[in-house]
Amino acid sequence: MTQHLTVVNHPLVQHKLTLMRDKNTPTAVFRQLLREISHLLAYEVTRELPMTMEEIETPLKTMQAPVLDGRKLALVSILRAGNGLLDGMLDLIPSARVGFVGLYRDEETLRPVQYYCKLPGELADRLVIAVDPMLATGNSSVAAIDLLKKAGATNIRFMCLLAAPEGVARMKEAHPDVPVVTAALDEKLNDKGYIVPGLGDAGDRMYGTK
Repeated sequence: MTQHLTVVNHPLVQHKLTLMRDKNTPTAVFRQLLREISHLLAYEVTRELPMTMEEIETPLKTMQAPVLDGRKLALVSILRAGNGLLDGMLDLIPSARVGFVGLYRDEETLRPVQYYCKLPGELADRLVIAVDPMLATGNSSVAAIDLLKKAGATNIRFMCLLAAPEGVARMKEAHPDVPVVTAALDEKLNDKGYIVPGLGDAGDRMYGTK
């Protein structure tokens, strides 16, 4: 992927996102929509996976057919809300290796605090896709990408549901080599660091917590 930001404006993505933004959408429906929309975003973020040819036999003849090449890719969920996107991605790529980065945002400083990190091995040889529904201030996302690079990852993409201009700019400044794929680029952040118009706290809406 060459461009830094890709906004997936497919009609199904935009329709499902509108339903997710609605504050009256219940938790179970929100969670299902997030899983469905992650399928659609996954098509875009995996568009340029390397391929090779393999000989197979169809019921009619032998042929050379395309298959994915190289080591299995790695999906890294930025906890906890990233798990909503991760589940949908695994529906499509069940053999992917999975990692988790635990970060929470200090509500006073808006800076990320790490509490967990468990990553697959051989990241240097894998495409690594980090997932988190919200790219808000960008601080947590940048910190997660820092950890991935420290662990050896060199080919990284970031997939989110919503992005704020501030978060996109922060990511581009810190990690210009990491393409960002999102369903929408929203208006701004408010004074508490939430995306506006946004959809509220994705984790709370996924799990029914406050």
